[in-house]
Amino acid sequence: MSSYNGGDNRPRPHVAIPALLNRNVSPQAPFPAYTVEVTPPAYTEYDESATFANPWDDPQLATPVQGRPRVHSMTELSNRPLNRSASASANGTGYMAFPEPQIYRSTSHSPPSQSARTLGHRHSRTELGSTPSLGLHQDPSTMSFVSTASSYHPDYDSDDYGSGSELSHDTEDLSRELSNLSLNSEDGLRRFQAGQLPENDQTWHRLVPTEARDVLGEQEVQRQSVLFEVFKAEREYVSDLETVFVKGLRQASPPIISTERLPGFIDGVFGNLGQILAHHQRMLGALFERQREQHPLIQSVADVILDTVLKSDFRSAYDTYIKHYPLSESYHRTEMKRNRAYQAFVQSVSTDPRIRKRDLVTFLSRPVTRLPRLNLVLEQILKRTDKEFNHPDLETLPLILGILGDFIKSTQPGIEAAESKVKFWALAESLTFQKGEIIDMDFYDESRTLVYSGPLFRQGRTDSGRSGWYELSGALLDNFFLLTRDEKRSNGTLRRHIVSRPLPLSYLRLGSFTSPPETRKEKAEEGNLLDSFRSQTIPIYPFTVYHASSRSTRSYTLCAASDAIRKRWHMAFVDALGVHKARQDANMWFYQKTLTDRFFRIMGPRVPYGSLIRLTGRITSAVSFSSTGRKFLAVGCSSGIYISPRGTDGPRLVLTKEHRAYLPSLNLEFRKVLNYSNPTALAAIQTLGQKIFNRFIVHSETSLLSFSLDAVAQVALGKMQPNALSSSLERVAGTDTPVVFFRHVHIGERVLIVYASKKRLQVSMSLHVVEVVHSPSIVLSPQRTSRSTKLHSFRPFGEPGYIPRDAYDISPLLKTVGICAKDRIVIIDPTNLTRSEVAIVPDLQDAATNPSFTTLKARLDEGKPLGLVRVTPIELLVIYDNVGYYITKRGVPSRTAGYIRWETRATSFAQRGGHILLFSMQFIEIRNINTGRIAQVIEGSDIRLLHSSPTYGEDDTILVATRGSKDDKDGTSDKIVELVETTEITAPTPITPVPSFWDEWDMQ
Repeated sequence: MSSYNGGDNRPRPHVAIPALLNRNVSPQAPFPAYTVEVTPPAYTEYDESATFANPWDDPQLATPVQGRPRVHSMTELSNRPLNRSASASANGTGYMAFPEPQIYRSTSHSPPSQSARTLGHRHSRTELGSTPSLGLHQDPSTMSFVSTASSYHPDYDSDDYGSGSELSHDTEDLSRELSNLSLNSEDGLRRFQAGQLPENDQTWHRLVPTEARDVLGEQEVQRQSVLFEVFKAEREYVSDLETVFVKGLRQASPPIISTERLPGFIDGVFGNLGQILAHHQRMLGALFERQREQHPLIQSVADVILDTVLKSDFRSAYDTYIKHYPLSESYHRTEMKRNRAYQAFVQSVSTDPRIRKRDLVTFLSRPVTRLPRLNLVLEQILKRTDKEFNHPDLETLPLILGILGDFIKSTQPGIEAAESKVKFWALAESLTFQKGEIIDMDFYDESRTLVYSGPLFRQGRTDSGRSGWYELSGALLDNFFLLTRDEKRSNGTLRRHIVSRPLPLSYLRLGSFTSPPETRKEKAEEGNLLDSFRSQTIPIYPFTVYHASSRSTRSYTLCAASDAIRKRWHMAFVDALGVHKARQDANMWFYQKTLTDRFFRIMGPRVPYGSLIRLTGRITSAVSFSSTGRKFLAVGCSSGIYISPRGTDGPRLVLTKEHRAYLPSLNLEFRKVLNYSNPTALAAIQTLGQKIFNRFIVHSETSLLSFSLDAVAQVALGKMQPNALSSSLERVAGTDTPVVFFRHVHIGERVLIVYASKKRLQVSMSLHVVEVVHSPSIVLSPQRTSRSTKLHSFRPFGEPGYIPRDAYDISPLLKTVGICAKDRIVIIDPTNLTRSEVAIVPDLQDAATNPSFTTLKARLDEGKPLGLVRVTPIELLVIYDNVGYYITKRGVPSRTAGYIRWETRATSFAQRGGHILLFSMQFIEIRNINTGRIAQVIEGSDIRLLHSSPTYGEDDTILVATRGSKDDKDGTSDKIVELVETTEITAPTPITPVPSFWDEWDMQ
């Protein structure tokens, strides 16, 4: 018989058999039980979980004969069908199941074997200088990997069994005979490794002489059988990874999946299978080399496996794939549902013989189960390794098992997270929202997860109008809480109808979770006709969650089926809220920078009765400005207007007495500059391009006044007396035209003051526009008094126009302004009021025939317009106090007239960059201006927008007043914060190392 390299020149393996084991087998004793069998039966449908019987149950093999057992030729054995057997033990066979391989524990009547002591050192081909070649895996990496294989050198004392000279002549002849007989299985081994051996012959006992099995004894036969399964399972695993699915998808004509989607789909479904396959191809090459060297008695494969599992990229490849596997299966199943061509392709591929009629999901799951199955096989090898000798497997196998066990445990959280992602996608795809409303729940963010879900009960009105219980489904995401009513349709799909608007976690608050159980009646589902009319009382356990901004209208009392489930919901809510808050704090779009939280005070409960303390009163307006190179903050309240240099009343500066001596002009407190009480609005007009305006504008009561900005700053620094400001006063309006509201806007190169006035008995309001004049410096003259009527810094711009009498605010745009009235926004050109085209927003002329317009109009009738902002050159966002909606530049609603409902009723708004900020009494709701998605929520008390510049130049500050943290005998503080837009943190640039003190020591 020729060897693998073309000649019969392989050194004969010699099995030394001591005299102790040179014995006849009892005719009544069957062959040693073969307890490990993982070979699948020869049937078309392969099931890895199937139970396989013992292959030794062959009537001819089990028949007792006199003397030595019959020796069958390899041809005879290969041609005879392999029957399954039960154990020869009288006690039967014990079964311990695991996926791959199937382990059978059985007892045998064979006498205890000492086979491990009979094995001397068996030379490998590497040691003998002969390396066979099959043409398999002949890449350099494989050959270097194979070179690491080593053989087992058992250590034992020869005196235990006598020296080799004491072996009988019969023993030496038998040893030589077994060595010669072992060569008869070489062709079968070659065919096994090439995958050409019939399925029934792919077992260790079919490739090993009968004499060898008899001599080795039960334990070593079992060990060799399990070792053989390592080779077989690895060969089948590599074959499975080399699937025909990917190649078929890429070569399909016409394309099964569009060319644009195909690369992403293959990555999504098959992940990094290629990386895993490369590792196992190398390991299989090394295992086959070991098998060719040591067959039929494999001494160890632990070193080959250890060398593989120790590689970090091997474990990393499995970690990536295992965590991605639930998503892979989800991609596949989703495509199967919606793509008939893909269904046909998967069915056609199943006819390939290599597939063995298994579906794609089976192949995708192979890497997930491979390492746990390998772990179980190695445990069986360790169990069957003789503990009396210093076998290297006794040290190596526990090390491998520890590595695999720790790795398998480490992948569990990733699998759970991926499974949660799959459930989340299934939920997202099945949701049905109310028509007309735009709800962006940010489903496509990689961090979106389904935290917890389950059935809940809620009491309410049934379809018949009676009060009763109805079942809902609750779903807690990492950013929203949903309540849905599930509907299973005839085609098998599940639709989840939103029964209440999704509740953002930023607004979700927890109520009681300890209320006593309630009861609900439930009809009996089983029994006779009379039982169907009876009902049983079932306890349910209530808990409450509510919306922080609408507790009276959006409070939900829900019931769980048991107290344990209620506790689980509570734990899920607490965890989700904690994670959500941590994320919000770590990824703030706008940061609250406190400017003052102690100076401005209002009456509080701790102020003593009859106290003479003077309170500044509630803050009504504020503005930030610069003068002479310094920044200032002007604040208007009920007692007047105060100004302080910026930064001197935020975090207090810690100054010693010596420092104060060198800083005599530094004032840590606000200084009262003007006596106008409760100013409605303040404005600082400084520069625009090369033009300098230098004006400080105050709207107090019905007057609109202007002062020199530099003079105001000098008074704030104590360098000028407050009464000196009267010399720079200019009355913009107010004597004969009482001002209702005003805004300063930038139109092109002009800075305009637009204000509305209304006289007594006047039917409509008058709209006036004055232009701010370039005035780099104003000479303070004592002769100019407040009675002066001539304007030096302003000039009228065109004739006044008329606006609705119920107008209350102005919203600046790029070239026009919007006048906010009770139920509409009027768009006009401030540079030409008398001849300007007037547009009304929204344009709902088609509301009678367009249902979407009708739905939008119903929402707008409940709200109040606040203004509008530019989103793109062709689209604007109109902001009401309750909703927002998009319009074209012609004023017609866009995006199918959809609307965004705010979570809190806004009183004002501001725009910065790509975000819109909505202000209410308790919350600042920050949303993406393009999608309406909630980006951040800031909570406070008595929140008021004080200032928001109409431009994004030097003065882009947003000043907000809120209830402060001080509450003592001096009253309750009113705090001013600046909302500062944050920037994304980028990776720091590596710093070039510089020589240090230690370099000269050359310490590496």
